[in-house]
Amino acid sequence: MTHYDRRHLFLYQLATLTFLLVIFRSELYAQRPVNEIEITEHIADTSKQRDLIDIGKEILNIKPPQSVDSTGKKFYFSFLPFSTNVPGGGHALITSTTAGFYLGERNSTYMSKVTFTPYTNFGKRFGLPIRSYVWLKDNTWVIDGDIRLLKYPHETWGIGKEHHGDQQINLDYTYFRLYQHALKRIHGGLFMGIGYDLDYRMNIKSTSAIPLDEYTSYPYGTDLKDHTVSSGLSLNLIYDTRANSINTWSGNYANLQFRLNPVFMGSDQNWKSLFLEIRRYHRLTQDPNKQNMIAVRSFFWTVFNSKAPYLDLPNLGWDPYNSSGRGFPVSRFRGKSLYYLETEYRRDISSDGLFGFVAFINFTTVNGPKNSMFADWNIGTGAGARIKFNKNSGTNIGIDYGVSTNHRGVRLTLGEVF
Repeated sequence: MTHYDRRHLFLYQLATLTFLLVIFRSELYAQRPVNEIEITEHIADTSKQRDLIDIGKEILNIKPPQSVDSTGKKFYFSFLPFSTNVPGGGHALITSTTAGFYLGERNSTYMSKVTFTPYTNFGKRFGLPIRSYVWLKDNTWVIDGDIRLLKYPHETWGIGKEHHGDQQINLDYTYFRLYQHALKRIHGGLFMGIGYDLDYRMNIKSTSAIPLDEYTSYPYGTDLKDHTVSSGLSLNLIYDTRANSINTWSGNYANLQFRLNPVFMGSDQNWKSLFLEIRRYHRLTQDPNKQNMIAVRSFFWTVFNSKAPYLDLPNLGWDPYNSSGRGFPVSRFRGKSLYYLETEYRRDISSDGLFGFVAFINFTTVNGPKNSMFADWNIGTGAGARIKFNKNSGTNIGIDYGVSTNHRGVRLTLGEVF
């Protein structure tokens, strides 16, 4: 076994142990019966909150219900059109729709969510992504889905830090993703299941003078043939005690995914990957109607010493929710292993919760030919404003400004980044 293999075996064992320790610590602390699960309240009394829907009702002279959530609704929709920069340059019109809903009683079932964020520049760029995280009645199952069809030009910087921030080249391709995972509750907040994962990239081409294989010196998936395919099965473990994943009020989250991509299932190469993410939400106030929180997350992502295609390598901004790397351009760092750590402070500005702010900082380290994992860190930081769009689902409009070395930018979201 080579030193490289031993190092990745150690990282795999460390990641698995960390995940299990988080789960067992939370389970032992909770001391709940096997057939129960912790339900955390999102907001104790929404009548004390104010959102853009309330403002619209006031303008249109529509009288709101007098009691807390007296409508008995189980579906809450939020819609936001905006224009922003897209990877590869230029602008695009984006419409973001978030649906929060309950498939069971609120005292025993978490809020599910589906997000649909289509974009287009009415030219060569478009995207049709649908992301879902659905809790079945009484939280017996969680169904995690990700379907995308994208025309996705973007920049790339090779492996690790082999190229400086102004030495990127441009790629263009059409991308289809189909991820579907079904997990059954095993105990408390612990869920286990399997899934199918497909990444299909078509018409890959470099729009720069330098060929991708020459630029990266990486032999897999860089010959720019007509398409690349990664198709396989995944084993998934999730620990989740967040009652609302749109805007987490309290709870913990951990996700461990081991993915196999064999040739017999259609993959170009045999390769495997491990993804481990842990999130912690720590409230600094006992008032259930006030936001004052520190949120922390980290993830480790590796493809071991396998023949993963270049575009499937762990890279910043392409984690499962594409939410990492505020302050950096998409795909700024890529390698066979990547570790990411981010912390964010969230607080209300107005007493009714209509306005708030966040401040964040993130750290990324990735392996590469000119840098070592955990020895070279890349830092992004910034702040953002929050405007309550829908108080019943907890949906905020987020406007974040992030900076890093050689880059700065604005990110708009409907819902919290994590």
